[in-house]
Amino acid sequence: MADYDLAIIGGGLNGVSIARDAAGRGLRVILLEQGDLGAGASSASPRLIHGDLADLERRHFLRVRSALAERDVWLRIAPHLVRPMRFAIPAHSDERPAWQLRSWLLLYDRLSSRNGLPASATVDVTHHPVGNALKRPFGTAFEYSDCVVDDSRLVVLTAADAAARGAVIRTGARCTRAERGREWRLVTIDRGFRQIVTARAVANAAGAWTPSVAETVLRVPPPKVAAMQMDQIVVRRLFDSDNVYVFQNSDGRLIFASPYERDFTLIGTAGHAFKGDPAIVAMAANDVAYLCDAANRYFRERIETVDVVRTLSGANMVMNPAGRLSPRDGAMTLDYGRGKAPLITVCGGDVTTSRLGAERAVSKLTPFYPMSARWTAKAPLPGGDFAWDRFDSEVDEVRDRWRFLGEEQARRLVAAYGSNAKAILGDARERGDLGPAFGPELTGTEVRYLMQKEWARFPDDILWRRTKLGLTMQPSDRAALAAFMVAPV
Repeated sequence: MADYDLAIIGGGLNGVSIARDAAGRGLRVILLEQGDLGAGASSASPRLIHGDLADLERRHFLRVRSALAERDVWLRIAPHLVRPMRFAIPAHSDERPAWQLRSWLLLYDRLSSRNGLPASATVDVTHHPVGNALKRPFGTAFEYSDCVVDDSRLVVLTAADAAARGAVIRTGARCTRAERGREWRLVTIDRGFRQIVTARAVANAAGAWTPSVAETVLRVPPPKVAAMQMDQIVVRRLFDSDNVYVFQNSDGRLIFASPYERDFTLIGTAGHAFKGDPAIVAMAANDVAYLCDAANRYFRERIETVDVVRTLSGANMVMNPAGRLSPRDGAMTLDYGRGKAPLITVCGGDVTTSRLGAERAVSKLTPFYPMSARWTAKAPLPGGDFAWDRFDSEVDEVRDRWRFLGEEQARRLVAAYGSNAKAILGDARERGDLGPAFGPELTGTEVRYLMQKEWARFPDDILWRRTKLGLTMQPSDRAALAAFMVAPV
């Protein structure tokens, strides 16, 4: 008898979503990730949960409607990670006409249930807060509702839920070879040790490594997909409002500028075909300049390339049937036959539809296993057991109980952990009860929690994925964190 029903290669959003879905349906699941969870494209996304106006412009109405339905699901199951916001598109006479933008958004409203989110509206930016950061030529803007998400934490909490339902999550475990018969025999290097794992089926969800895993590890023909690099920049905070700005660039692309970790702005995306090693994805200087120029066309406060404090780049796989890349297009195949154990290959797609894609992938295995019904659309992720419109109330409850926390500290903890923030804070009565401090926010208690419950092994796992505190942490605090993680007592 095989050790597991399903072995998953890859710990990005696709992989952990499949693990969660399958474990919840009663399958014995193991996930193998060669590095850290979400260390690739899954932590370099535009951080949007949306229907995508670009798809609306392409007349992909069913795809938009499906994505907007998923937006409602995410608000229900991850209210701490997914936050509703108002998106603002300044009207520009040189680009899409105002009547076209308004028509889009009316259709967007019709395709969405809105789930309590306000409908689109026309605003006069000369008398509206959204106009404070904009140059004077823009007199009209259109607002609509969508959501932003903490992408890397979404990956980790999805894995945590999979583990709570019985899945085995192994980071630092690389699958080096697979032998296929009536079941799979996988050779892994797990933190330096060679191990053998057997499984009745395999899911190749290795992200940008999917084709190479197919060829060199699984020894099957690689999927017919192409790699696309998505780039974004982080700069200082350019506006005080909580809006996300959507800019029409001169080349027809839509550029997003959104609040990022309180003191910063995330601007993106620049996308282009990618060739090379997915482990080394770097943003080119001309792409940095491109995004700066796009922002300078609209924002009153000018930015230069030297103002960029961090770049985010990731390579994702997309369908490429005719040389045209679309970042939302993914691929999913099922391969099996007499004497051949099933192989599912999943690559590409986006954050918004990742849960639905995983549900469809696991459902492809129903002819091979008895399993329970689909369930992930209603079960909250860890810490998400409250309504999305009660986020502020959760913050107030945390501050009432742990009075030594400031407003921003409490808000960060609830945004990252939801109701599980209470498990981190425990019986602490003052800041010192939480252990050593690494800067003004990170504490020893939180670090131990991340190591014990969320597979953090190295400082970068915490500073750039479980949190984004690497943006502000001083070198001395980073060194102290590294030393603490060696022996977290």
